[in-house]
Amino acid sequence: MGNTQHSKSTASGSSSSSTTIKPKKSSSSSTAASVSTSTMGTSTVLPKPARRTIQNFLLVWLDANIDETKEDFRNSLKNLRRIVAPITTFTDAQQCFDFLSGITKEKAFMIVSGSLGQKIVPEMEAMPQLESVFVFCIKQSYHEQWAKKVSKIKGVYTRIEPLCKALEIDRQQCDQAMISVSFNGLDPLFMYTQLLKEALLEIEDDDTKSLKDLAEYCREQDDILEDQIKQVENEYRNHTPIWWYSAETFIYPMLNRGLRVMNVDIIMKLGFFIRHLHNHITELHREQENNMPKHFQVFRGQGLFLEDFEKMEKTKGGLMSFNNFLSTSRNRNISLERFARPATKKPNSVGILFIMNIDTTICKNSLTPFAEVSQVGYYKNQEEEILFATHTIFRIDHLKRIEDKNTDRLWQVNLTLVGNQDDDFSKLTAHLRKELDVVGTGWSRLGEILIRVGDFDKAEHLYQLLLEKASSDGYKAQYNCQLGSVYEGIGEYSKAITFYEKAIDIYNEMSPPNHSDLASSYNNIGMVYDRMGECSKALTYYEKNLEINLKVLPPNHPDLAGSYNNIGMVYYNVGEYSKALSSYEQSLEIQKLALPPNHPDLAGSYNNIGMVYYTMGEYSKALSSYERSFEIRKIALPPNHSDLASSYNNIGSVYDDMGEYSKALSSFERSLEIRKIALPSNHPSLASSYNNIGMVYSHMGEYSKALSFLQKGLEIRLKSLPPNHPDIAQSKRNIENVTKKM
Repeated sequence: MGNTQHSKSTASGSSSSSTTIKPKKSSSSSTAASVSTSTMGTSTVLPKPARRTIQNFLLVWLDANIDETKEDFRNSLKNLRRIVAPITTFTDAQQCFDFLSGITKEKAFMIVSGSLGQKIVPEMEAMPQLESVFVFCIKQSYHEQWAKKVSKIKGVYTRIEPLCKALEIDRQQCDQAMISVSFNGLDPLFMYTQLLKEALLEIEDDDTKSLKDLAEYCREQDDILEDQIKQVENEYRNHTPIWWYSAETFIYPMLNRGLRVMNVDIIMKLGFFIRHLHNHITELHREQENNMPKHFQVFRGQGLFLEDFEKMEKTKGGLMSFNNFLSTSRNRNISLERFARPATKKPNSVGILFIMNIDTTICKNSLTPFAEVSQVGYYKNQEEEILFATHTIFRIDHLKRIEDKNTDRLWQVNLTLVGNQDDDFSKLTAHLRKELDVVGTGWSRLGEILIRVGDFDKAEHLYQLLLEKASSDGYKAQYNCQLGSVYEGIGEYSKAITFYEKAIDIYNEMSPPNHSDLASSYNNIGMVYDRMGECSKALTYYEKNLEINLKVLPPNHPDLAGSYNNIGMVYYNVGEYSKALSSYEQSLEIQKLALPPNHPDLAGSYNNIGMVYYTMGEYSKALSSYERSFEIRKIALPPNHSDLASSYNNIGSVYDDMGEYSKALSSFERSLEIRKIALPSNHPSLASSYNNIGMVYSHMGEYSKALSFLQKGLEIRLKSLPPNHPDIAQSKRNIENVTKKM
């Protein structure tokens, strides 16, 4: 068993899934109703039941004349549930409005009567959670007049069958758009995509037990039909994984949601299916590869949120990953007209036609399987579909707008499959994989990835589940240690120490005294005490860690670098700068041998050395170290990462003290630009940036500008810091001094 040693680097500064609300009895059939007696704000709102949902979409049906006793209505519900399982019906508009207002994690489709729709849909249209509206009425031509003015209305219908067909198309389009993408350099998870995939595929579950656990879990939810659960329970082995993936059951939307939002419960319950599906694609790929052309193109149409499209533009020439199994087509027209172009009709969405260039040699070398699945899926011969394994990586070659007289938000994006063949990506991923080896494989590795990308809630949930099921003392110690890391990450330091100490107690009972896991636990407790400002206790634990590591690790092991780094941090904090510098330099020398040249830990070491030199007044050496740190961070981090802001800030501080005020001002301004994007509006680091810019202007004699920036800094500090904080006093002194000079 193993646990991770962390090191610090700092920078300054039922059968039915319908929930039906019935405020009053009314009569209707499931043919369209047009009479409404309820409008917004005219009824008492009943409390909404808590929902447990594992799907991306739900459907609300608002009609004042709904009568669930009518067979016609029940048949309509049955047909609709084949498309969107969770359906909530309303006869009162206010209750419907309030229900939609409370939705935060799913998208909603809406069916509404003509009269009610005319009154309330314009008020609801701005709701981001409302995806689209279908008007169900008797007077089609009348209601089409107002409906055509509302962009989210997909059509006006008098029969349920064409409405169901339109709803199915819209849901498929939304499914396409719901697959998340990550961009190298802009998304923290990107560098871990392949490792995440590997972690999921390494898990060895008992398939029979996994299937039973999945069924039990699904029965606890509010949005899965019992007949679908029984179908999967009884027929799973009768069909292939690709058949189940494409069938109209809960599996596809559940898997989509789980991988999109990294839902630990869903991923754990569907882990066996993820592995089966990947292996099926791999098996088909081997069968088909001799008949494949060496080079060919596939297409995919989907919508992207404007924010993701802007990330894609910034990453041109870089890498992107589709964080799910990826369905593509050989048919360009289907991809464009059925998926890309309709996406432009949604606000804040860009329609994208991906053109993907495939070199089968790369696929073979990089273990990136794909397969032609139109003959093995649920729907046979409907599309020329190529299905890629999850988390496939492409390079973004170029983007080009597709001419369309109705929109400027339709784009063609050319991609090239690279798999894991990109050199820089491969080197860093290989190193990260090696770092993660210490926590083991499978679920434990998945949890460590969640910690590293800051998703502490999901990591905590996963490790608590693993701890409950731990089969050995080694696993118990490991999971306690990882939970300590979680609580440390969210600032619950006492809780973190408790879990780290539990791990130490277990390791002391089961391991030799020089066990490396024991060393890591000592290190982690030291880090917590360091964060709490208890330097003496921190140093004691760091030295225990170093003593063991020197005995059990090779001389160039990265954990030794971490030990020296953390000891250096304590010495710096207590003002013993020569000892701090010596420790930091020992850490750096090991990292140069053990890490890739663009690893963020190298940037941290250069930054820390620069910090010591700066404090000692050796500005030339400080500037050199800060600039080396900055060059690595530019390569390794997203362009608006807060560590880049810290680098700019630190470089600015050196220039300021050297009297090079224009260079200092430029650096401080760049730091402020990033912090405005990366941090909340009242974050203390923003105040520091305003203060630093103000002081440079003061040094330059531009006192009016100086006062303006210093006052902005003080405003933030007054809001974000306790009233007796020394930074508030500093701001007031600076303002007073500048005012005297004016």
